Amino acid sequence: MRTPRTPAPTREAQHRGANGGGPKSLGVRRAGGRRRVGSNPNLATRTRAVAGDRLACLADRKRHRRTCGPPKDDDQEVNATDSASPRAWAAAGLLATLAGLAVGHFAAALTEPRAAPLSALSDAVIAVVPLEVSHWFIDLVGTADKPLLITGLGIGVAAAGAAVGVLWRRRPWPARAAVVVLAALGAAAAATRPGLGLAAAVPSVLAGALALAGLEWWDRKSENAESGARRAFLMVLGGVGAAALGASWWAGRSGPAGIEADRDAFDLPTPDVPAPDPGPGADFDVEGLSPYRVPNGEFYRIDTAITVPRVDVDTWSLRVHGMVDTPRTYTFEDLLGRELVERDITLACVSNPVGGDLVGNARWLGVPLADLLAEAGPNPGADQLVSRSADGWTAGTPTELVFDGRDALIAIGMNGEGLPIDHGWPARLVIPGLYGYVSATKWLTELELTTFDAYDAYWITRGWSTPRPIKTQSRIDTPRSKANSGTVTVAGVAWAQHRGIAAVDLRIDNNEWLPCELSDVATGDTWRQWRYEWDAPSGEHTLTVRATDGEGDVQTSDVQGVIPDGATGLHSVTVTVD
Repeated sequence: MRTPRTPAPTREAQHRGANGGGPKSLGVRRAGGRRRVGSNPNLATRTRAVAGDRLACLADRKRHRRTCGPPKDDDQEVNATDSASPRAWAAAGLLATLAGLAVGHFAAALTEPRAAPLSALSDAVIAVVPLEVSHWFIDLVGTADKPLLITGLGIGVAAAGAAVGVLWRRRPWPARAAVVVLAALGAAAAATRPGLGLAAAVPSVLAGALALAGLEWWDRKSENAESGARRAFLMVLGGVGAAALGASWWAGRSGPAGIEADRDAFDLPTPDVPAPDPGPGADFDVEGLSPYRVPNGEFYRIDTAITVPRVDVDTWSLRVHGMVDTPRTYTFEDLLGRELVERDITLACVSNPVGGDLVGNARWLGVPLADLLAEAGPNPGADQLVSRSADGWTAGTPTELVFDGRDALIAIGMNGEGLPIDHGWPARLVIPGLYGYVSATKWLTELELTTFDAYDAYWITRGWSTPRPIKTQSRIDTPRSKANSGTVTVAGVAWAQHRGIAAVDLRIDNNEWLPCELSDVATGDTWRQWRYEWDAPSGEHTLTVRATDGEGDVQTSDVQGVIPDGATGLHSVTVTVD
């Protein structure tokens, strides 16, 4: 005969057992075979505790669809969501965010790279950060500013994703709202970028949607899951992110419409007007000295583009409009059909400090800017030429300087090949004698004739000066810190574009200025090498250089920072001679 199964204890019985198991613990006294409630002071408190347990169970059942009652043998956890540790939730939030970012960047790589979430957010930061902070950061890290900015933002967004995961563990709805806000910030930053529209918000929306879906999946699927299943989920989410990241890298390398392939296949035409040859004397054979022409791969790059615009040459056009008699539009083929002029021109960035390397000389091939503008018929009152980039960046150039006879070019070639993508393919402006922030527009798409009263270009709105000529500067390239006693070649470069360099002098310690030997040049639009043979005695010495421009003006020794219109002062180095 089977023994009857003992009924499962009720919740009240469990509670009694937890408090001693006897009637006395519940405040019950026996008298005459009847039960009556005694006066135990703990009764009210314990009754409220039982009621609280029931309410908590009902709330848990409403949220997680569970039944109230004793725990089952195969499920000892009342709330499986809470069974996952905060660390596991942080990992889920991190991976969901990274997977979302990877998918968003993949979508942007296939359509418009500038709409990538981190790229759009980085551009938004650049647009709002104060000029002093921006310049301090550039001084600190140099040309690594953009990679560090986008990396820092990526780390910040990833950390936010981990925090959202931890928050979701206890408060799902605020966590959901945080994901939506992050996605909305990226979408707004992309959609408001110049030249883009609402479609640019799609990559950020996709990123947010995937992150949200990933956390929802984790919340639902991990309720009854063992730790192994949760690890498998995290691996799947990480795999999705890794696959999307690899795909976005591939898409970025190939580029929309094969931009790199088009540029590499471009056969640079022969110039109709070759550059004058400065001769072999333009380059001194001195180790450590900057070459007369800087190779494309070593040429400095300064711009605001977090993601380099990739312009399809087959659909590219240049629009000339504004205060003109006849607005015009030119295709790339139109430019190739015009007279092509070749010139050696040195470019310099206004952010270049004294002795800095944000300057370089190259051989450019392009169309004379003045000739092309003349066809549109600029109005006499149009004193500013605003040039626009494919990414919306603008520069404002005095119109009179375009028409004063200098070799201002719409360049399509650099050092014997098509413009590198990083330097403005398929067309950019090169105007000798002006800093890049008011002239050197890359990825050129528009030329608008207007006035300085009517429009302030990109950097002017951020505190930089209206256009000023490039200041006379000189630099010591070698030696920089150490030298052996005996004859030491001190050498460097000097520049004063559109005025030229007439002389360079070197001072050793506090002695008299010594004239230096100058290289040959064919134009005043390039920098000029210089050198001095120094009989160096042992000890520590200070070398200082100065230049005189083609108009006879000596480089000033007054020290000024780069803001608002370029640095001044003399470059010095301290050399230890052994």
